[in-house]
Amino acid sequence: MEVVTVTQNKENKDLTETYDVVVVGGGAAGLSAALVLGRARLRTLVVDAGEPRNAPSDHMQGYLTRDGMPPAEFLALGREEIARYGVELVRDRAVGVTRGGDFAVELAGGRTVRARRLIVTTGLKDELPAVPGVAERFGRDVLHCPFCHGWEVRDEPFGVLATGPLSVHQALMVSRWSDDVTLFLHTVAEEELSDDDLRRLAAAGVKVVPGEVAGLRVEDDRLTGVRLADGTAHDRSVVFVGPKAVPRTGLMERLGAELQETPFGAYPVVDPTGRTTVPGVWTAGNAMGFAEQVVHAASGGYRAAAAIVGDLIMSDLDAALSA
Repeated sequence: MEVVTVTQNKENKDLTETYDVVVVGGGAAGLSAALVLGRARLRTLVVDAGEPRNAPSDHMQGYLTRDGMPPAEFLALGREEIARYGVELVRDRAVGVTRGGDFAVELAGGRTVRARRLIVTTGLKDELPAVPGVAERFGRDVLHCPFCHGWEVRDEPFGVLATGPLSVHQALMVSRWSDDVTLFLHTVAEEELSDDDLRRLAAAGVKVVPGEVAGLRVEDDRLTGVRLADGTAHDRSVVFVGPKAVPRTGLMERLGAELQETPFGAYPVVDPTGRTTVPGVWTAGNAMGFAEQVVHAASGGYRAAAAIVGDLIMSDLDAALSA
């Protein structure tokens, strides 16, 4: 049972308005950071809009001792843990941020809170291909990550819905978990595949099917196949897709953080601790990269928080010496 008090917008006026650190984002990265900050006796606020990237999934994998745990349960336990150290959490959305001496973070609920340091863990949004049935079944039998779900669907007939040049790589990767993989080219033309692509696909036993995908075939709430625009159908029980990653970098852009382009969108330039080019601002999790899994996000949040603790200690000592 979750025993953490989550303050709703109507109660926001009762929360302390000035914090050592505000963490924007209440996923694995944000909660991990908040845990470290709370244990370091720093007044900390987590602003959580409640939109975790892995919400469609029934379970998360590859996190030692947490393998198979439902993501919602993982986050609930994290909220319980940070509450033990006096960390406050508010269900709200950060809609603006400015910097004077400290940071002023504007919340959708009407409050403005101040912080000496800021951790942005707002993650990213997955934009799925506009194929009927894909969004409805995403996280169930329409998947994107074999490391997250490959074991659970091993040896089943896989389909891979091509949406760009990285789809060949995805088809080759998922062939580790099944010997029956079909790459549906969908919007990718056959001539876009290089000779190396074709040789590797053949070596991996991946069948290549040209033609646009019109939709999925579902029976008794189970995926049973892929239907092409020409009317042909192919039996498949799992389909892998490559969502378009849309990083939530709005706050970073308002602060003037330097971003770098990647094949998966533009992300902040950071040092090994997650420190951005904006003094006093750190980031972690999918806010700093597409491939950050839950275990990486939690580690990154810890690392960023530890760096902030040291940064504040030195800052306070320098101020005391100057005085």
